[in-house]
Amino acid sequence: MKRTNKIEGRSYGEERALYGTRDTLVRNCRIEGEEDGESALKECKDISLENCYMALRYPLWHVEDFELDDCVMTEGCRAALWYDRGGLIRRSKLGGIKAVRECKDVTVEKCEIISPEFGWQSENITLKKSDITSEYAFLHTNGIRLDDVDLKGKYTFQYTTDVVIKNSRLDTKDAFWHANGVTVEDSLVKGEYLGWYSENLTFVRCHIVGTQPLCYCKNLKLIDCTMEGCDLSFEYSEVEASVNGHIDSVKNPRSGTITADSVGETLYTDDAVYKPDGKVVVRGKA
Repeated sequence: MKRTNKIEGRSYGEERALYGTRDTLVRNCRIEGEEDGESALKECKDISLENCYMALRYPLWHVEDFELDDCVMTEGCRAALWYDRGGLIRRSKLGGIKAVRECKDVTVEKCEIISPEFGWQSENITLKKSDITSEYAFLHTNGIRLDDVDLKGKYTFQYTTDVVIKNSRLDTKDAFWHANGVTVEDSLVKGEYLGWYSENLTFVRCHIVGTQPLCYCKNLKLIDCTMEGCDLSFEYSEVEASVNGHIDSVKNPRSGTITADSVGETLYTDDAVYKPDGKVVVRGKA
């Protein structure tokens, strides 16, 4: 995007070095220095950063309508983007804890993200063709869109709403706990204790891997999915599932129908807390 003003080839280390900058292209600059400043680009608007290097805390807070291209944010950029609105980040590296937090309308494309607690309490966050490593990503965020994303984490997408994930690979434990309104399509979902306590969670043509998945769910749907290493599945869930291939075991489904080519074991236990009225149907068997 064309900007009226330009800052190029400068280094800034002091506190709030470019505070309140407007309608400006910042190119080939470095935010670092012995001054150990912070909040270099706080309260900026209509600003573009190209090929910039940032190594100090809180570089972009309360920024509106911004672009980052080919930039690097090191681990020293703690809480790098917070309270920002209307951003596009491309071909950049985002490091440091809490890289995006309480932001709205931010798109990330072709980026590498290594950031614990990424994407918390935000709205309308889109990731495309990116890699993300985050132990606790997207907590309490509404309006998430992922397409062609590789994600490694542990406690991801907890308490999220309005989530659509396509063509992605998720390697994450305890994903989608208490999530509501999530659709995952054509993706690999690997982890443990997937989707517990979720509502309106749908998997379409996904490969699901890991122990004790999809328990205590409401309005859970699996459409043309496959499952691997999934034992004690669907406990106390309200579920409609069509699984191609084998399920290791199913335990006490609360309601609905689970259909598969084979099921290793179906458990309806006498000590069930909720009446297990769900049905397990094996294709080709009466």
